[in-house]
Amino acid sequence: MSQDDPGAEAAFALAATLFDAARQGDAATLTRYLDAGVPADLTNAAGDTLLMLSAYNGHPALVRDLVARGADVNRVNDRGQTPLAGAVFKGHTSTAQILHAAGADPDAGTPTARAAAEMFGRSELSDLFG
Repeated sequence: MSQDDPGAEAAFALAATLFDAARQGDAATLTRYLDAGVPADLTNAAGDTLLMLSAYNGHPALVRDLVARGADVNRVNDRGQTPLAGAVFKGHTSTAQILHAAGADPDAGTPTARAAAEMFGRSELSDLFG
């Protein structure tokens, strides 16, 4: 399927819509498509999943929903980053807590969530990770 194919163009447009929804916290859009069968681990060209984009942009309700739908909390993107490290980097404590409770490994990826917490002085998250 080439990008000149109208079906491919529609698929690329839908994917862009879904990744934008994850970034913006648009639960209505994501929920509609996830309920229709879009995989919770849908990944963009940079290796970012819907979970990564939701976590990095601080949308705890979406993170909770994606985790409940089976999204991989330890999946790394093409830069070696995990959703937990992204949430820690951006200072989204509640999102990081949700991911950690769901089994996200604070020592996975590069830099790790633990290292990011220490680097940015996020003691509440350093304490969470033990």
